[in-house]
Amino acid sequence: MHNLSNVQLTGKRRKMTDSVLYFLIYLCAAFSVFLLAAIIIYVFLRGIRNVNWGFLTSVTSARRGTVGIAGNIVNTVMIIFLTMILATPIGVGAAIYLNEYAKPGRLVNLIEFATETLSGIPSIIFGLFGMMFFGQTLGLGYSLLTGSLTLILMVLPQITRNTQEALKTVPDSYRQGAVGLGSGKWHTIRTILLPSAMPGIVTGVILAIGRIVGESAALLFTAGSAKTLPKTLAAFFPKVFQSGGTMTVQLYLFATSEGKFDAAFGIALVLLILVFLINLGTKRLAARFDVMRKK
Repeated sequence: MHNLSNVQLTGKRRKMTDSVLYFLIYLCAAFSVFLLAAIIIYVFLRGIRNVNWGFLTSVTSARRGTVGIAGNIVNTVMIIFLTMILATPIGVGAAIYLNEYAKPGRLVNLIEFATETLSGIPSIIFGLFGMMFFGQTLGLGYSLLTGSLTLILMVLPQITRNTQEALKTVPDSYRQGAVGLGSGKWHTIRTILLPSAMPGIVTGVILAIGRIVGESAALLFTAGSAKTLPKTLAAFFPKVFQSGGTMTVQLYLFATSEGKFDAAFGIALVLLILVFLINLGTKRLAARFDVMRKK
């Protein structure tokens, strides 16, 4: 009887402890949701009255009396394109080498350590390096190309690590089956491993795009803050070698040196919508590739 009462008392204490822990977990989850909702609602209420067609399609001009971010939107799209067209093949290729070709040892450990270290370096240090090396040493100056080359260094670790983890999730039986059928190493990677790992790779790439969209510190040092809009298609290519401020850079300038807080909140709302669409696209693409892989 004494032992039975001890067991019952211990069971009650465990249930009480579990109930308290469950309450704390749900409280933390509710607080996180509340905090996110509060930020979104506040930015929406402050920014919605400033976001209109003219704000999205015009350029800020004191002479014309207009406030717009069309030039910044173009700069953002160009920097995303320039960065990802170089960073994606390099990052995916590095991950394939580390996961499929390289033998475990000091070299692989050194590369993985360098990748993890790069992902933890503050972005402003990347900006300082990009300004000194790409901007001054290579003579590119303040330009979209300088900003893109700097951002490549920032997003490469993220793409590489995500691709590595995606390749590790592919069962070894896929590799063994391909070898048993006489398939070569590269053919196996190209036709079996990469399609199977595509949901994770796409997720890493889109998350890298999200980081590019939200970056400002590094671009202030490298890409500058010009907000001019090319008037013809022929003017787009030379713009790569010219200064250009992204939406986040312009938000910073509006909120600090120019004191246009309403316009800053307008850009913040556009960025929130863009990040939401990126996250939604990530889930849709990952789900689609997953369905294709299972078929």
